[in-house]
Amino acid sequence: MKLEKATNADYLCLIEIWEASVRATHDFLTEDDLQALKPLILAHYFDAVDLWCAKTSQGEILGFCGVHEDNIEMLFIAPQARGKGVGSVLTQHAITALGASNVDVNEQNTQALGFYQHIGFNVIGRSPLDGQGKPYPLLHLAL
Repeated sequence: MKLEKATNADYLCLIEIWEASVRATHDFLTEDDLQALKPLILAHYFDAVDLWCAKTSQGEILGFCGVHEDNIEMLFIAPQARGKGVGSVLTQHAITALGASNVDVNEQNTQALGFYQHIGFNVIGRSPLDGQGKPYPLLHLAL
């Protein structure tokens, strides 16, 4: 597995991974929520972060991570690559190379919460609404 900075040419693959990953882990989101987020991610969110991909030696993207300032803003792994260390490699890169020390996790996403706590993040706060003002509470975590 190799890490590479994402390019615009990767975005269509990344949004497919995002959607598949969200469908596998964010069962609390409605279909309308998912469809409303998708164009925002493609048009704005990917460009707003330092975006990195984990790829196989053949160039297949297994997952991606985006960091802004000291916050991990996105970490999504292709369903077939989950549980194989891709998330850990991307997160360690975010921490060591990009200076990330914080992350927000949807409270209902217990898998993500457990993953980040296993790496060493601790819950330091909670917000009742997500970044879009929807009633999906966020847990704020820090190393």
